[in-house]
Amino acid sequence: MATKSKVTKSTTKPATSTTESKTVAETTTQKKQYKVKKELDPNMIITVRNGFQGRLIYKSRRTQERFVWEEFGDEQDMDLQELKNAKNASKSFFENNWFLIDDPEVLDYLGVSQYYKYALNYDSFDDLFTKDSEEISKIISNLSVGQKKSVAYRAKQLISDGIIDSIKVITALEESLLIELIDR
Repeated sequence: MATKSKVTKSTTKPATSTTESKTVAETTTQKKQYKVKKELDPNMIITVRNGFQGRLIYKSRRTQERFVWEEFGDEQDMDLQELKNAKNASKSFFENNWFLIDDPEVLDYLGVSQYYKYALNYDSFDDLFTKDSEEISKIISNLSVGQKKSVAYRAKQLISDGIIDSIKVITALEESLLIELIDR
């Protein structure tokens, strides 16, 4: 007499399906978090420096007031509401980094921080010319068109004053800016 062996089928699920179902469940229960802009007083005064190598003029469409910066680095005080209006009316002042604003909270509030991510600020502008040629090329490649023009203008000044005299630095500047700074 032969004995029958009972065969049972296994009904285990593959390990990946339980893991996948957990991650899907976890993902659907997580809420997307949004960054809330910090509330700033629209009447607060912000110091704005001239990021343009030369005379910079901004005329308010709201108040008709003229703001004049005579040369690079000059300062004017503007209220935050005026800067907000400037962003809406003349975004190029921010895109080209002609307005240099040191406060990151103000840049975030205005929604222009992406234009200042790689921007040179006033205090470190001339430090660019003390770096090695590779670093100069890397920094300049990330600058806005307006800042590249300012770097070119400032480089010409420093070369004529004899402050920049390294051929490697001058060559790196010329190649990065696609201009000729000295006669060869």
